[in-house]
Amino acid sequence: MLHWQPPSNLLCRSIDVARSYVFAHPDDELDELSQGRFDALVRRRADGEPMAYITGTREFWSHELLVTPATLVPRPETELLVDLALREIPRKAEWRILDLGTGSGAIAIAIAGERPLCNVTATDISAQALAVAKENVRQAGLGNVDCVEGNWGAAVAGRQFDMIVTNPPYVRADDEALQALRFEPVSALASGADGLDDIRTLALDCPALLPESGWLLIEHGAEQPEAVASILGAAGWTDIRCHNDLAGLPRVTVARRGGK
Repeated sequence: MLHWQPPSNLLCRSIDVARSYVFAHPDDELDELSQGRFDALVRRRADGEPMAYITGTREFWSHELLVTPATLVPRPETELLVDLALREIPRKAEWRILDLGTGSGAIAIAIAGERPLCNVTATDISAQALAVAKENVRQAGLGNVDCVEGNWGAAVAGRQFDMIVTNPPYVRADDEALQALRFEPVSALASGADGLDDIRTLALDCPALLPESGWLLIEHGAEQPEAVASILGAAGWTDIRCHNDLAGLPRVTVARRGGK
């Protein structure tokens, strides 16, 4: 009998009931099959697997998103990237927005939902991740998001956008933090010896996708703002500014494409 406080969301998933039912029936017994399912979920969580992978969902910007081990788990700090983008996109604008490396589609879906007149293109090099993004777009009921497979700017070569948003890999390849993130796709996390290889690529490739003064917003590590600003400045970007997240950590750098 359940006289202890189990992880309620795992228990709910094991027996397919709402949390309110669990709290209202503390003395109910689990049958053998349900107990086995519950024990298996608890073992996965105890091994460090993210809750989002166990439940298969994660909330981001009030959207309940599907997530799988093919995608990163959307994080609250990434909502800063969305917020900064929305500050610059007029409410009635019909802008073309590009989300590079969309993963689960979290950023693209958040922006598209807030700016329904804009067209958002979401790209990813991973076909498995893009399949998750497409399903999330479908479930969100959004008709203004297109998903395109490909590597960074090559996926949309020859096209023009008003704004590019991206949460690229930015972890050092030898960073010990990768061990704690071992359940998530390393290709979406690590980016070379200093974690900046993909940001260097974006700094050079994105100008061709934007008009003069077009916007670029990049999420990065809290210890990287100076390096990111240096990379962008060397590539001709202007109006480079870094913004802090709610924890006061430098998290998103905004820049504009300089003139030719």
